[in-house]
Amino acid sequence: MSRMQDFSTPTQVSSAVVLAGGLGTRLRSAVPDLPKPMAPIHDRPFLEHQLDYWIDQGVNLFVLSVGYRREITKSHFGNSYRGARIFYADEEKPLGTGGGLLLAVDMLTSEQPILVMNGDTYFEVPLDELVTFHTQNNSDWTFSLFRTKETKRYMGMESASNGRIMSFSSNVGEKSELLANGGVYLVEPSIFNSIEYSKGEMLSLEDDLLRTLIDSGRRFFGYECKGRFIDIGIPEDYVLASHLLRG
Repeated sequence: MSRMQDFSTPTQVSSAVVLAGGLGTRLRSAVPDLPKPMAPIHDRPFLEHQLDYWIDQGVNLFVLSVGYRREITKSHFGNSYRGARIFYADEEKPLGTGGGLLLAVDMLTSEQPILVMNGDTYFEVPLDELVTFHTQNNSDWTFSLFRTKETKRYMGMESASNGRIMSFSSNVGEKSELLANGGVYLVEPSIFNSIEYSKGEMLSLEDDLLRTLIDSGRRFFGYECKGRFIDIGIPEDYVLASHLLRG
């Protein structure tokens, strides 16, 4: 597939990758026939709420990494939404979050940092603050973090006082609270040049890609955000999302 033209500007992060290709097996009892990001919230797909938030902050190009029942997502959004251009990285077979990311970033040529996010979470992260923090720390990969007491559910981060990520937490169940990965990232595109994994390979973002990169000495930083975090990965939280998001 040929690379898309670079429409970004020198001063603004305007391109985003949304990882929306998962099977969503834990949500099937509540949403049996749809890709998880297309689960309805107030008669609108969850993904619409998510894209709205980032479009309002200046993002104008999205690459959706899609797999399971991707025709539903593609039919709904087409090639644009609210003036933002939409492209698709089609997973012909399940690639995992890491494999889906590599497939999607291959379609971008911008040298600007790329906003990356999970398609089943909504996290209110001020983009200008994230960009400033990322730039000031000369970060390769910046995580948006939130505090949670659900220590067995979310991946924690061990960081230095300046926010540099030293490792991913282990034995998190022993803690009463942790800083967790919120699934919104700002990533330098050059980081992918050193990855030995190939496009089309099935990979986990957390267990394969991120651990390989942090072990190689890449500069990972975490920025704690106070905004709302909504995860529709399980039926209970999917129901809760309808009370937190506007129609």
